[in-house]
Amino acid sequence: MAGRGDPPEGTPEGLPGGGEDEYGSVVFDESFVRAARVQEFSAVERMGEHAPAVRSLPAWNARRAPAQILVLFLLVVMAFGTAIYLGVRHPYQPAPARQAEPLRITVVPLAPQGPVPGGTPAELYAHSPAEQFRTGAAGITMPPVRRTEHFTESQVTTALATAKDFLVMSSLDPDVLTDEAVQPVRTLLHPDQMDQFDRSVTAPAADGRRAAIGWLVRFDPAKVALADPEVRVRGTLEVLETGPGALEITSDHTFVYALRRADAGGRPDSGEASLFTVRRELHFRFDRDDLAHHRLEVRSSHLQAGPQSCSAAASDVLRPLLAGQRADSDGPAVTDPYATGPPTAAVCGALAPDAQPSSPLSAAQSSP
Repeated sequence: MAGRGDPPEGTPEGLPGGGEDEYGSVVFDESFVRAARVQEFSAVERMGEHAPAVRSLPAWNARRAPAQILVLFLLVVMAFGTAIYLGVRHPYQPAPARQAEPLRITVVPLAPQGPVPGGTPAELYAHSPAEQFRTGAAGITMPPVRRTEHFTESQVTTALATAKDFLVMSSLDPDVLTDEAVQPVRTLLHPDQMDQFDRSVTAPAADGRRAAIGWLVRFDPAKVALADPEVRVRGTLEVLETGPGALEITSDHTFVYALRRADAGGRPDSGEASLFTVRRELHFRFDRDDLAHHRLEVRSSHLQAGPQSCSAAASDVLRPLLAGQRADSDGPAVTDPYATGPPTAAVCGALAPDAQPSSPLSAAQSSP
């Protein structure tokens, strides 16, 4: 057994005689250093006033090392588990994805009180309230952009830009207006609304849910053509934060189209043109996923359009009265409050005389 002054493993082998060697008991091998309880200060450290000659070192017990490592490992595992638990139970985790609501649609045809004025597009615009309107997408102007409580300025800008893209595609794109294209509008919708949109354009109905013209402006290309591709536009966009995760934008725009009969030719100076006015008020909703994917949810659509007859079945396409035509004497389509099934929206208004060009410029006769 090793003595009190011997290294823990005893006298190293290969040294002569152990105690016979004057320095045999102070061999500084690895085991001796590990077993040391004190450590001598360096020369620089001993220069300090009243500095002790040695410092104590913590004992290292080789037998207890595995237990210490195990305890450390368990502490790490417990800390990691606690972090995961708190993450799962964190009260500010994002809410589950919200399903988009169906679009609510109101369509109001506006009947003229006399014959529809005709003329060239330039003459008609010059004598109408649309004279000062801008043309095309330039008429959909952006409001000043400011951050909200929970949305950055960049996110608000994205919402406004997406709303403007929807208005341009659904109200100004010639392919949508007269060529029956729908894909440019569909790609901007929230996925939850695509089924309602598809049913509206394939099987439209005037029931407040499935009117195609609630989603987009379009005319029957067999009867109506654009007399001027430059649509006149004026309106506003307003932004409102409705909660930590939602932005809403309200758009209120008036679109004025110069139209002609589909078989009347396409001469810019044709006197067969007439103006058709559409006012669209749309409410859009955006969550953070919508902003990331450049899409929107259309919550409500209110449309007033004329000149049209009150009896026009306005669900699939708009049916404008053209130059020289008059509204029929029939009122709105009848509504039976006792009927079952989807309700019909039989609403009609009178087109104000001031909304028409000030005077018939080249009165065209009504066609049968």
